[in-house]
Amino acid sequence: MQESIFTTLVLPIALALIMLGMGLSLKQEDFQRITQQPKAVSVGLLSQILLLPIIGFGITQVIAMPPAIAAGLMIIAISPGGVSSNMITYLAKGDVALSVTLTVCSSIITIFTIPILANLALNHFLGQIAAIALPIGSTMGQIFLITIIPIVIGMYIQYQFPQIAHRLEKVTGRLAIAFLALIILILLIREWSRLPEFIVQAGLGVILLNILSMASGLMISKLLKLSPPQQIAVAIEVGIQNGTLAIAITAGMLNNQDMAIPAAIYSLFMYISGFATILYSSSQIPKDLQS
Repeated sequence: MQESIFTTLVLPIALALIMLGMGLSLKQEDFQRITQQPKAVSVGLLSQILLLPIIGFGITQVIAMPPAIAAGLMIIAISPGGVSSNMITYLAKGDVALSVTLTVCSSIITIFTIPILANLALNHFLGQIAAIALPIGSTMGQIFLITIIPIVIGMYIQYQFPQIAHRLEKVTGRLAIAFLALIILILLIREWSRLPEFIVQAGLGVILLNILSMASGLMISKLLKLSPPQQIAVAIEVGIQNGTLAIAITAGMLNNQDMAIPAAIYSLFMYISGFATILYSSSQIPKDLQS
């Protein structure tokens, strides 16, 4: 019963709250930046949707890990950017508007890419022994219901009742953090006896995925001459993933606790790298270039 409540109630509610909070902070002009800043948006989305899974797959080929852990690493790699990226981008003096745009766009695009790429990962790493799979149509529907619908509701509240939206945004933000902490705590308690083994199996891969993805996003942004605040936004967006969604897919839809371990570890480590990025950017971006 506890597992059923965890996978069917706690996870969807946590994710819906996070996405509702994002919607409460969005305005129509946020989406106009797609046409106003096409280069920055394109660089961020291509890094998020294409580069990150390639990095993840490369890591699984270099570092030996159990098939379920490797598949779980790929699930976090193909997930969209996390809403925490917007907060971290703000603290890091990056382009917050670009960060919000990338988070929303990647959340929409991955409704279609996650079922396909997740199935490819499951087939590759688990092969014939896999008794699990993601039905593409129903998975798209589930992700749509617990991500896009809350965003739309939040945007409607923001449009009709901006003052209420401002107050609700603070509440949903705190609840989202509490739910994410609860999810990770439940996973850690459930797998406590195997935690050292999981850290050995997944820890290095998770750390490499996070560091390499952020470094790649930053380097590509520099090479393509984006502004310093845009570079910070892209790097953070690529490195801060929606760990709650990844856990919902692995522990919820796939009902595989082992696969959820990389997402749980990633959800913890990404805040360490995010804090390091804040320290780095505070000395790199002049005040007149801050967004």
